[in-house]
Amino acid sequence: MVKKAEEQIAEVDTTVIEKVIAAKPVVIQKKEPADDWEIKDRTYFLIGGKSPLTHTIPSKHTRKYSLLWFDKETGEQQELRYATNQSSPLVSKQKGEVTLGHIMFKNGSLFVPQEKQNLQKLLSIYHPLKNKVYEEFSAIDVAIDELDDLELELDALNAARTMEIDQAEAILRVEVGSRVSKMSSKELKRDLLLFARRNPILFLELANDDNVQLRNIAVRAAEERIIILSQDQRTFSWASTGRKLMNVPFDENPYSAMAAFFKTDEGIEVFKSIEKKLK
Repeated sequence: MVKKAEEQIAEVDTTVIEKVIAAKPVVIQKKEPADDWEIKDRTYFLIGGKSPLTHTIPSKHTRKYSLLWFDKETGEQQELRYATNQSSPLVSKQKGEVTLGHIMFKNGSLFVPQEKQNLQKLLSIYHPLKNKVYEEFSAIDVAIDELDDLELELDALNAARTMEIDQAEAILRVEVGSRVSKMSSKELKRDLLLFARRNPILFLELANDDNVQLRNIAVRAAEERIIILSQDQRTFSWASTGRKLMNVPFDENPYSAMAAFFKTDEGIEVFKSIEKKLK
């Protein structure tokens, strides 16, 4: 009986060992950068609105042009090369003879059909000049940018529509100069709305700039002979008494200097006096 029991234990142990040996090792597959890749036609364009007749970017790694991609998972640099007869732009995955190709933008853009997957992956995933020299066209990104532009334009138009005439005059004076003094209120409103639509960023910056309003007050005061700017544009004085108000710092716009002067303790009183006379 003891011997039979020992034989059964040995039989069980052998079965366990055989199952352990037969078990397949677990292989963790490394995720490639292109695992979520979508097959489609793609277009690339040079950054900054540049559109030269032709513009070539490096298509292989050389001493003069470094064309490498850093693999964060392995901590190694991978050499890149555009080979028209290979499926991968990674040199380590290319086999046999290679046929090198050029990467050339024409009139600022480069269209790559879906059949050229190796070139698309080089430009979209690996190339170090992406987002530095060129970008990939994205309909979603364009829609987001257009939406931001439309919302900005709407904000500027709403601000222009409800703006007081005095502030409208101050902003337009920056745009059209002294001609604004001869414009009717309807003309002011019209040109203000056109300015807001044409350049909403600058319009909103001027609308939120206190100095623009103060500068306009100074210009109006000079136009109505409340204050006088000397011929050398170095001194402001009261027109009625000739008393000097301030000296204009060297190389500074006189009316910008007066706007800054209005913010000082002495200038506040001058500003209040001018405002009363302008009403």
